[in-house]
Order: sequence, then structure tokens, then C-alpha cells
Amino acid sequence: MDLKKIFLKDACPTKMGGQAVMEGIMMKGEKKTALAVHLPDGSLHISTETTKSYGRWMKIPLVRGVVAFADSLVYGTKTLMKSAQILEEADDEEVEVSRLEQWLEKKFGSKGLWNIMVYTSVILALAFTIGVFIILPTGAVNLMKHVTDDPLWLNLVEGILRIALFIAYVWAVSFMPDIRRVFQYHGAEHKTIHCFENGLELTPENCRQFPTLHPRCGTSFLMFVFIIAFALHFLLGWPSLAFRIISRLLLLPVIAGVSYELLKWAGRSDNIVVKVLSLPGLYLQKITTKEPDDEMLKVAIAAVDACMDEEPPGERIVPAETSEEATEPEADEEATEPEADEEETEPKETETINEDENNDPGRPVSVE
Repeated sequence: MDLKKIFLKDACPTKMGGQAVMEGIMMKGEKKTALAVHLPDGSLHISTETTKSYGRWMKIPLVRGVVAFADSLVYGTKTLMKSAQILEEADDEEVEVSRLEQWLEKKFGSKGLWNIMVYTSVILALAFTIGVFIILPTGAVNLMKHVTDDPLWLNLVEGILRIALFIAYVWAVSFMPDIRRVFQYHGAEHKTIHCFENGLELTPENCRQFPTLHPRCGTSFLMFVFIIAFALHFLLGWPSLAFRIISRLLLLPVIAGVSYELLKWAGRSDNIVVKVLSLPGLYLQKITTKEPDDEMLKVAIAAVDACMDEEPPGERIVPAETSEEATEPEADEEATEPEADEEETEPKETETINEDENNDPGRPVSVE
């Protein structure tokens, strides 16, 4: 791993951050947040909104990490579900709505139903995370008390098991076609942010030269969480199973706050300590990011551009880029003009055909 290509000396870290979603990318700038989704017909659905500000809370060290973690969890789930909804609406096939959804929409309204779905998803995600990555490891290692009762070894094995479970889970889901495409969009997001922070024009060619790994990635944040969790859990020794579970849950805000501060430090520094601490997260990013194609890079560029433009928040559709197709009629026209000069007796039908061929197919709109 060439860290010089990841911790770029001439880069100027920004507050621009993003998230890969279903067939698209969300980019969050200081003033605007944009979601760009690549539709089946090649067009882009771009929606923007004003970036939510938490004011003074984001100025308090440690506390801002907890706020940022909670916001990313809820808003990230909303964005992921919104991208799936956009793709669903773009599909011509009708989706059958269950009776439960119909009843909930009638009872709480469409907005209420949406909020129920979002927060239910968040609760289920938290329950899965707590069950698999907190309760399961500490419960399983509890069986080792028949071998050793040394708190150091018990905590060490618990930490290793927790990280191993997480890596195995990420590695397993990376083979799913839909998730693999999300990981490709994740790579496009990182390449585009690298390009933006290096002050280059946002084009697929410029973005392509940068790595898919980025020191401020949320994947690195999760690895910081696991490492800091091990250190704090070790300080508590190895009490009863119930106390361990409760204490680990209560420590989550502290762990999130410290991890956030480390991530911010890693994003704006390139000293040897930061590089060493960032290595586990960067290696994990080799799983959670894949090399994107040019279309994915264009989606990421469109999301960044939407964050930076002066357009009011809203939604719009950007037609598929047809610049290559648009040049074909002009080439045909130039090729047919000499023939018309050489053979003046050519029937007028050819003129009609040429006029039809040169009808304006629609002004191509670039997403770059």
C-alpha cells in the first residue's frame, strides 16, 4: 500500500463528505447536501437540500462525534432508502403495496409511514450490530474462563473476535452483486473527493488517477471504534456477563466521540502516528471500495457539482449524456454535402432524408 498516494501532501482537506447508495452517491457540503442516482435509462436524478446544522454542538470535542454518529446513522438510512425509492419509481413495473403499508399510510400519512420505515430500519440495524458485534463476542469469550481468567487475554480475544466477525461480514456481503456496485460507487466517491481536495477539474480522467482509499472514510471510523473499544474495555477488567454488556453499551458514546476526533486528525495530518493508526481502516477499505467505471465517476462528480452550485434546493432530472451521438449527424452531413455538389441531378429525396437525419435530437447536457 503506497501511503503517499493516500495522504497527499498538496491536498487541502475539506468538509465535503459522502456516502454510496443504491446506484448513486450522496455528497454533503457545508451548505448543501446532494443525492445523485443513476437511473436505468442513463439519466441522473439529482435532489438537493440545505445541509442540516447542529450549531454549537459540533464545536464541542467528543460531543460532536456522538452527534455526527447519530446523524450519519439516521440520515444515512434515509438516503439509502430514498435512493431505492427513486429507482423503484423509475422502474415501469408496478410494485404491490402490502395491506400493512396501506393501513399505516392511511393511519399516519405518507410522511409518517416514511418516518416509521426509516426509524424501524435504524432500530433493526442497531439491534443487529449490538447482538452480533457486542453481545455475541463477549458471551462467546466468556466460555474461555475455563481456560484462563486473565482479563488481558479475555479482553484481547474478545476484541479480535469482534473485529474478525465484522471483517467476515463485510467480506461476505461484498460478493452480492448489488453490494459490490455500492462499493464501486464508494470508490468513485473517494476518487472524486481526492480530486476535489487537490484542486483539479472534476472530470472522470482526473478522478481516475486517485486511489479508492481515503483517510477520512467512515470505514476507518469503524476500525477506530473497535480499537478504542478494546482499550476502554480492558480498563474495566472482566466482570460478570451482564455488567460487561451494560458497560459496553454505555461506553458507545464515549467510543464514538474519541473515534471521531481521531478521524478528523487523520484527515488533516500525515505524520507517522496517524498513518499507523489509519492502516487497519485503510486495509478494510480494500474490501468496502472497488474500482468504479466512468459512469460512476460522473455520478459522483454530479453530486459534488450539485453541492457547489447556486441552484435552490430541489429535484431535477439530467438527461443522459449524448454528446457522442450528437456529433454523428454532423459528420454525416459533411460527408453528404460533396456528393450533392458532384451530382446535381440527384433526386430531391436525398435532401429530405438529410433534413430528417439532421433533426435536433435534443441538446446534450453534461453531468460533469
